[in-house]
Parts: sequence; structure tokens; C-alpha cells
Amino acid sequence: MRLSEFWQAVSDEFGLGYGRVLTNDLVIGELDDRTAEQALAGGAAPREVWLALCKAADVPQSRWYGVGKPVPKQRS
Repeated sequence: MRLSEFWQAVSDEFGLGYGRVLTNDLVIGELDDRTAEQALAGGAAPREVWLALCKAADVPQSRWYGVGKPVPKQRS
């Protein structure tokens, strides 16, 4: 996931305004008690930050890969 894809996913899931509030204000334990923006600025991978944000914001797992995108198939 590229950084631009992260921000698109945030906007698609939460809306532009609320998404910015969440990424700026929500402290996430899984990200070492940092906000999403702090974690990204500190070098965390956008995919890692996105998944942690989804968990913290109770996004249904079916939407962790993007609004309207199917969950990838599990490898055997």
C-alpha cells in the first residue's frame, strides 16, 4: 500500500474530515501509542497503519482492504 492509497482508503472509509480527525487524534496502542499520522511520520508502513486504524476504529474486517474491494483469498 502506498501512502496515497492509505489516504484514499481513509477518505473512502471515514470521509475526508472525520478521517483526518481520526488519523490526527486517535492514539493507537498497536502503533506504540502513536496516532496514525505520527506512525507514518516515524516510518511505519502505510498498510500496517491502515490495518491498526481499522482495528481501533472497529471497521468490519470485510472492509479492511478498501470499501467495495473483496478480501483477498487465503493461501493454502
